[in-house]
Amino acid sequence: AHVIYLFCFTFVFRNFVEIALVLTYFVGNAVYVVFITESITKLLAFYYEDAESWYPYFIVGIMVLLIICCQVRELKHLVPFSFIANSTMIVAFGITLYYTFSGLSEVKFSERKMVNDISGIPSFFGTVVFAMEGIGTIMPVENSMVKPQFVGCPGVLNIAMGMVVSLYTSIGFFGYIRYGDDTEATITKNLPSSEIPSQVVQVSISLAVFFTFMLQYYVPIDITWRRIKDRIPQKRHNLVQILLRTGAVAFITAIAASAGHHLDSLIDLVGAIFLSTLGLLVPALIDIIVNWRNWGMLNWVLFKNIFIICLSLFGLVSGSYYAILAMIK
Repeated sequence: AHVIYLFCFTFVFRNFVEIALVLTYFVGNAVYVVFITESITKLLAFYYEDAESWYPYFIVGIMVLLIICCQVRELKHLVPFSFIANSTMIVAFGITLYYTFSGLSEVKFSERKMVNDISGIPSFFGTVVFAMEGIGTIMPVENSMVKPQFVGCPGVLNIAMGMVVSLYTSIGFFGYIRYGDDTEATITKNLPSSEIPSQVVQVSISLAVFFTFMLQYYVPIDITWRRIKDRIPQKRHNLVQILLRTGAVAFITAIAASAGHHLDSLIDLVGAIFLSTLGLLVPALIDIIVNWRNWGMLNWVLFKNIFIICLSLFGLVSGSYYAILAMIK
């Protein structure tokens, strides 16, 4: 009986995690589509007054480009695109920091609200968790490494996450100091559209997010394909792959179109529902089960995981509520 229960639990848990991963990356990639579309719209709106009305056409155009680019099937073939994304993102970060710091001398720090009320915590939680959404690509990347040195000290993961956290914290903190309550969901919207460096930021970050989409897209498609490929004749694998990838991009684009301009709320919703579950709840539960009755001195591992589970549930409930409320408004 114990073996049967264990098998059932493993089956249910594995399927839950894989389905959650697929949904997470589908909706997360929809955020990318919204971001790219809004960046392009902001850029062209400076030159063409009617650019705002072209928003649906931009989404369709981006969908076509993504359908073509997302036919790349091997993770190693995505490395050049990842390099381009990182390079353009560095350019965008540099110029954004220039604009941010160049205006700090004009800011009166006494006018900035350094501590927000408690109602902002759920939104903050969802946004932060969304920023760490690379959880689904960690194992595929490690498995593709010739000499896996992913975790440990210093480890690729620790170094990468340290850099990411530092960059996000810098942009977020100094961006708020610079623009205050007028800070947009993406700080690039605060940059002056009339200046060339600002336009370079819009182009750079759009390219970075576009190519990042391809990397994030690998996870849900790989999971889906592994589940269905044995049911499809070998000679039709290529055709089904093309149709699957095309349909998935179209589905993601439909989510983006339905979200409209609610980029910040969509980010909060994805972070609260999906990433708090996969990034906090599931690992904590697995750690409890793997280390069953071996939780260290004073059961500190158990209490640590219980705290993480409570934090995850708090983010799930409160973050989802406030995000949906903001989208309805």
